[in-house]
Amino acid sequence: MSAFSVKFLAPNSFLSPITNIKSTRLYANPSQTAVPAPPLQAAEEIPAERLEPRVEKKGGYYVLKEKFRQGINPQEKVKIGAEPMKLFMENGIEDLAKIPFEEIDKAKDTKDDVDVRLKWLGLFHRRKHQYGRFMMRLKLPNGVTTSAQTRYLASVIKQYGEDGCADVTTRQNWQIRGVTLPDVPAILKGLDEVGLTSLQSGMDNVRNPVGNPLAGIDPYEIVDTRPYTNLLSQFITANSKGNPEFTNLPRKWNVCVIGSHDLYEHPHINDLAYMPATKNGKFGFNLLVGGFFSPKRCAEAIPLDAWVPAEDVVPVCGAILEAYRDLGFRGNRQKTRMMWLIDELGVEGFRAEVVKRMPEQVLERESSEDLVDQKWERRDYFGVNPQKQEGLSYVGIHIPVGRIQADDMDELARLADQYGSGELRLTVEQNIIIPNVKNSDIKALLDEPLLKEKFLPEPLILMKGLVACTGNQFCGQAIIETKARALKVTEEVGRLVSVTRPVRMHWTGCPNTCGQVQVADIGFMGCMTRDGNGKVVEGADVYLGGRIGSDSHLGDIYKKGVPCTDLVPLVVDIMVEKFGAIPREREESEE
Repeated sequence: MSAFSVKFLAPNSFLSPITNIKSTRLYANPSQTAVPAPPLQAAEEIPAERLEPRVEKKGGYYVLKEKFRQGINPQEKVKIGAEPMKLFMENGIEDLAKIPFEEIDKAKDTKDDVDVRLKWLGLFHRRKHQYGRFMMRLKLPNGVTTSAQTRYLASVIKQYGEDGCADVTTRQNWQIRGVTLPDVPAILKGLDEVGLTSLQSGMDNVRNPVGNPLAGIDPYEIVDTRPYTNLLSQFITANSKGNPEFTNLPRKWNVCVIGSHDLYEHPHINDLAYMPATKNGKFGFNLLVGGFFSPKRCAEAIPLDAWVPAEDVVPVCGAILEAYRDLGFRGNRQKTRMMWLIDELGVEGFRAEVVKRMPEQVLERESSEDLVDQKWERRDYFGVNPQKQEGLSYVGIHIPVGRIQADDMDELARLADQYGSGELRLTVEQNIIIPNVKNSDIKALLDEPLLKEKFLPEPLILMKGLVACTGNQFCGQAIIETKARALKVTEEVGRLVSVTRPVRMHWTGCPNTCGQVQVADIGFMGCMTRDGNGKVVEGADVYLGGRIGSDSHLGDIYKKGVPCTDLVPLVVDIMVEKFGAIPREREESEE
């Protein structure tokens, strides 16, 4: 495992700068509750040849061994053709950015650079809908950002006019749009100057580490997740310099650290989730592994039957990643996520491979002292809420389907500076929290035009849980438009029925389910279907029953191929039948 140093830790972090993961130490002392551990699973015999690593290190980068190259998918062939990380670590982006786009498309190597390898730098070419322009995805551990960072991102997208905008993502992250290739070297330099990076945020890499959006300010938090998510991000990217140890995974990989009873971090849909637990009086984490979504299969994370002390958060992450990198399947992309490897080896077989890769080849069994209150009622974070710091509050504001323009980003940065501590928190529901606001300044903040007219602290009840992916406005894989349609359908449903509690509705434009429809109360997955006249139109498969929190459950298909024009009456019926909504016509007559 490669050495690294610590950078950009939260000011109140309880971490000390460390240079080697084998000696990394983290400390915390939360209270505890207890739940029983799951029964152990017997290990099955695995042939020794199956446990031979499929990759080897050559010239500083991991490559697939010749003997394992038969039947690999096209993306693996692109990685073999040229190492993607050289675009960053050996400044290949400088030369690529100088080539005219018409020349890039004439050669397979440079075309693959633009359409595939640049994703290792967080750059996604929008060939289908914005030819020559890119979406840039950042790394923003725990969703914490500063006013200076926000202003810089606003300055980048502002230069692209109508082509430029930003989105808050379902992994507490920023994505900016409209970027052109010649500007990329300067943008990367600018990101570094404000403490940001887009490195290793796409394709077969570790995605943004998610944590509690109320970390360090919530009176009821179990542990402050910021030091852990910061350290994980720094480890995975080698302090934003590039870490080839983990850039040739079989597929993408998600990680989160749980810090609250609310489970804002959605542990059940992550490849690795750290669940706070004590053992023999020491704080640490039980581990869940294997949660993921894909077009062909969705799976909830399962216990690894493992507990690590806080100081082993990074080493166990490295060991799990190495096991996945070394042994994961690289054929059909629909069967390359980590859960498929766990299925093949069995939980105990996979666990044994993780143990082999731990610094001391030791991994303790799961603790029964889970610190998450299983009966906790999940809170929303909208509006004004008291912090653990006396005299301060945080204000949660609603960002409609996560879409933000440059001027709004500048204004949010101003509000964070003027009323808070110059900090903003992004959430997995695509909203934003302004922390550290003096109680004496709350009224003035709430009277700001941006919060009264656009980003409401108290949104309409059906808007609170609305999430939408990018949709086909920008994404070439999306089948339908999502963001504007999600807002329109929700507004129309809200005019027809009255509800007494939020109903979480998620939209995704395609089966890749970036909008996470399976965790929603009602989910909409884009598809093409036929209307009553037999005409092919945009539609959605409708899901019901997703749950988040300690009793998490992935939703099931309710009705397939519903034309988008027919969604409002269907959702109204679902609201009345499943969620106790009252038709407004009846409500008014009863009054």
